[in-house]
Amino acid sequence: MSVMIIGGGASGMMAALTASENRENHVLLLERQARVGRKLLATGNGRCNLSNLNLSLIHYHGQTPEFCRYALKEFGVESTLAFFHSLGLLTTAEESGRIYPRSDSANSVVDVLRLTLEQRANVEIVTGCEVSELRRKKGHFFALSGENLYKADRVIVCAGGAAGGKLGGTDLGYRLLASFGHRKTKICPSLVQLRTDTTYVRSLKGVRCVARARYGGQERTGEVQFTDYGVSGPLIFELSREAACCGGGELLLDLLPEATEEELCMMLRSRCENLPGLKCEDLLTGMLHNRLGRILLRFCGCSLETPCGALSAPQLARIAHGIKHFTLPVLGAMGLEGAQVTAGGVRTEEFFDTTLESRLCPGLYAAGEVLDIDGDCGGYNLQWAWSSGRLAGELRRSL
Repeated sequence: MSVMIIGGGASGMMAALTASENRENHVLLLERQARVGRKLLATGNGRCNLSNLNLSLIHYHGQTPEFCRYALKEFGVESTLAFFHSLGLLTTAEESGRIYPRSDSANSVVDVLRLTLEQRANVEIVTGCEVSELRRKKGHFFALSGENLYKADRVIVCAGGAAGGKLGGTDLGYRLLASFGHRKTKICPSLVQLRTDTTYVRSLKGVRCVARARYGGQERTGEVQFTDYGVSGPLIFELSREAACCGGGELLLDLLPEATEEELCMMLRSRCENLPGLKCEDLLTGMLHNRLGRILLRFCGCSLETPCGALSAPQLARIAHGIKHFTLPVLGAMGLEGAQVTAGGVRTEEFFDTTLESRLCPGLYAAGEVLDIDGDCGGYNLQWAWSSGRLAGELRRSL
């Protein structure tokens, strides 16, 4: 049987490897970029956070997150690790549950997948091949790319989502599936930076800190990076989906989550008593990054020239409160171009969850980000790519 896979990203490579396990299959992997796995190289800041030990449906989103339950159960974390170990990849898990290659390099993940594909006699990889049209005629599928026409008995669309255009994000998968009657939901960026009011953050560009953040009913602790347009960093990515899809609201940052407001008041009072002549601009030195400390004092309405000994108890209480409640109005999220993941995609009710075969066109499958499933930051999106790619690559029939 001839199998055509459109897209050589995480789900596409997994689908190709799975389909090729049946030696009677001839697998054709078509990738629009010059090499397979390019977007995968950028995941986890180049480290490739390939899964998470804390895998749970609660970390997935879409109109019907339940859709991914079967695939994740059939090929979960243990199966994924066993698969990669069989390819020669060594992995390590952090205390948070995030799993990375032992080399700490995304290249290792891409390379073991690519090398294995290249060694499979029944796999053909064609790069620099952008499919412009996909159609079905007399029980066969035909993909048009430039002047080339490719034919197959089954097709798996793994073209990814629209996020991260510079790394290969595209709407190609949506368009190809639309030609068979498939519809997509509204799409928006996820795992992306947030735009906020810049009154205070503009001067903090490049400053990082560990904070507890609250936004839209969510609360997370992690690293925040300030930018000239707002905030970024792993913590912000975890909260960004709601901002991207709904917008508005306020981001509340607790800049010293390890201390209570009362404890901070005592610390500040002690410092003022010990160093009464110290200028207010240096009050938070040693507690926060110097630039962040000065901005926080401005946020609290303090004059930086005031001697610490002249600060009243209510002023110190206001500073302590400000440290625990540094509030930034959220204007929205940055666009799809800078996002790591697309929220939304092709409607999952139009596919069988136990096979990922189309309900509208027999022999047509889809996997990965092109579908309306996206995960939280922490390896969950790649796990969905592995799990869905594996399930689609088995080429089970539903009808």
